[in-house]
Amino acid sequence: MAEAYDRMKPLARQVFVLTEERQIQLIRELVPEIPPDGVIAEPAARGTTNALGLAALTLLEHDPDAVMVSTAADHVISGLPAFQRAVRSASVIAEHSRHLVTIGLRPRYAATGFGYIEAGPATAVAGQPAFEVQRFVEKPDAAAAQQYRQDGRYFWNLNLFCWRCDVFVEELQKHGPDHYRGLVRSLERRKVGDEQGAAEVYVQLPVDAVDYTVLEKTGRLLLVQADFEWADVGSWSELADLLHQDDAGNVVEGVPVLIDTRNSFISVPDKLVAVIGLSDLVVVDTEDALLVCPKSRAQDVKKVVEILGRTGQTQYL
Repeated sequence: MAEAYDRMKPLARQVFVLTEERQIQLIRELVPEIPPDGVIAEPAARGTTNALGLAALTLLEHDPDAVMVSTAADHVISGLPAFQRAVRSASVIAEHSRHLVTIGLRPRYAATGFGYIEAGPATAVAGQPAFEVQRFVEKPDAAAAQQYRQDGRYFWNLNLFCWRCDVFVEELQKHGPDHYRGLVRSLERRKVGDEQGAAEVYVQLPVDAVDYTVLEKTGRLLLVQADFEWADVGSWSELADLLHQDDAGNVVEGVPVLIDTRNSFISVPDKLVAVIGLSDLVVVDTEDALLVCPKSRAQDVKKVVEILGRTGQTQYL
């Protein structure tokens, strides 16, 4: 969290943390330098469409020409100069055009845990090179991922975005009108001090990823190619690749008993867990939830989050 915050400070007039209300205290402990007005708070997690819509509408209240960059706190990025170049290029394009901008990386390997973006013709805005976006592609199987890596037109979808806030709101109003109307009603109640009323409206909003609601439907999306090193630590399998492994390729937190177990990520800090004869497994135990899945499906934990959000079980998020 602190690393992500520091990474953005040289690139923005102000860095805001977008999170849900129950996380604010923890985040302020992790990053004490966040100013009093430096948090944009969701009453509850309701998907990236609502979160980014809330951020854009909030920023527009302060600056009608605001340009925002959205980057996840659980990404590990090295090659900071290359990251900064990509963000600055995306910002110039967003500011000088009425386009949404996403930043992508050429696939380093045939990843099946990420979404892909197919790029179309090359273009340029204010001297900054970009590609028109043809389509978004869901997480592929191994054969398709290998094809995308060799093709040259496909990029990993990093969920790293930049846009003028008014342009994003226009596209949200067009492609996600239920989200837009609900966000406006929620903010109207928040402005008059009715936080409970604002929350009641917000938690009724449909839960969707911004990719599905806006980015796959808009006709004005450009892609900036980047070349920094990147890992999504929101995936347990990606996190495992960054941590120390034992001789069998296991990453272990806690005191498990492992018999004929290989290439697994096991985090069970508060109880004994025995794993026998399994490979490529993720086991994560927390105070109120237990996750068990193949490493190849670790990215699908995001689907669990979406289901919990849609069914109102946000106490587990």
